[in-house]
Amino acid sequence: MTDPAPATTVQDRPRRPALSPSRAGDFKQCPLLYRFRAIDRLPEAPTKAQVRGTVVHSVLERLFALPAAERDADRARELLEPAWEELSGDQPELAGLFDGPQDPELARWLDSGRALLDSYFQLEDPSRFEPESCELRVEAELDSGVLLRGFIDRVDVAPTGEIRLVDYKTGAAPREIGEAKALFQMKFYALVLWRTRGTVPHRLQLMYLRDGQSLAYAPDEAELRRFERTLDAIWQAILRAGRTGDFRPNPGKLCNWCDHQAHCPAFGGTPPPYPGWPEPDPAPESTPDRTD
Repeated sequence: MTDPAPATTVQDRPRRPALSPSRAGDFKQCPLLYRFRAIDRLPEAPTKAQVRGTVVHSVLERLFALPAAERDADRARELLEPAWEELSGDQPELAGLFDGPQDPELARWLDSGRALLDSYFQLEDPSRFEPESCELRVEAELDSGVLLRGFIDRVDVAPTGEIRLVDYKTGAAPREIGEAKALFQMKFYALVLWRTRGTVPHRLQLMYLRDGQSLAYAPDEAELRRFERTLDAIWQAILRAGRTGDFRPNPGKLCNWCDHQAHCPAFGGTPPPYPGWPEPDPAPESTPDRTD
């Protein structure tokens, strides 16, 4: 391993095209989906479940900003509606998910978010520790030149130096395929932390709030080296497709939930003209890249 690279947090420089857990997953699932999301940036309608996940993540971040003695379930529940109001104020298009503030569906949706927060408190007591970081934006360049970028929900560092990475999932604990996808995300973040800090995280922890389950995993250096080679291979395949625009569809069951069927040849659609491989983007990355 080379000397650890410094962690990058600068927001005002041009952003090179980078690989995130979600975009790597998109390319593995369907190269054309990767193109639509990462290159064409076609709009996608947010779902109530996705927005609820964003709101719950925001509440947990705000919870850890409070003094430890105030971090209880009642306080978390109180934070939910203001977090939703702030998000919908910043993104007015989200208001279309409901028929106004008196919509009974909105009340049920908020209650479902409170239930997820209640479930979180069954998994741990946030008043008993101080996280090092919440919603940490991370970036690292591998020896091969691949730039990795993403957001980590929470980083905990023990007094003895062990690092724990925590990711909140607002869905239920997945079956085997979904579990592999979730671990792919966590290994990605473990690799970034290893490359930026020189320390392999001691523990990767996924908290599934819908059913109150927790999945923990302990990576090792050899495994992260193998995973690094996997990411290198994915990125090289993306670059090959990017040079020509040959991002091919990969039809499967997940197509039923895709917003882009109208542009997909597998469904009789036509993709928009290929705009070419993106140049560095000066816009700041303000939205956490999640796979909830």
